[in-house]
Amino acid sequence: MVTFELCNFDNQEHVQALLDLYAHYMQDPMGNAPALEPEQQAKLIEALKTQPKTFVLFIRMNGEYAGLATCYELLSTFKVQPYLYIHDVIIHSHFRGQRLGRKLLEQITAEARKRNCCKITLEVREDNQAALRLYHHMGFADCQPKQYFWTKNLNP
Repeated sequence: MVTFELCNFDNQEHVQALLDLYAHYMQDPMGNAPALEPEQQAKLIEALKTQPKTFVLFIRMNGEYAGLATCYELLSTFKVQPYLYIHDVIIHSHFRGQRLGRKLLEQITAEARKRNCCKITLEVREDNQAALRLYHHMGFADCQPKQYFWTKNLNP
């Protein structure tokens, strides 16, 4: 069973799940970075907790934390409307191949629509073929003129 949960940064279980998923992703070939040191972890949690219009959405599979997305609500000066920037999409390697990334993006899209966002943007590495296929399938595409991020417009 798949469920979604917004991260409560005052909930120690949520904080630990978030840190575990970030560490797993950072050490993955697509993250290609060392895990954060404890002092950096504490700083990250405090920064996320106090960053306005930020949310982390967990996806859980049968009660286990399977992944997350870190999202920031920003303002489009051209459309004078909010838009959602997805900074991280993480699916733990044990849960990959079960379409959880798709379900997570569908839930993020629903949240963006609820917030009256005009689009969703994200960055993706050119060598992350699985993510590129998923994002393309979910309606993301190169901007025109071509830029270094993908976008999904939510307004017709």
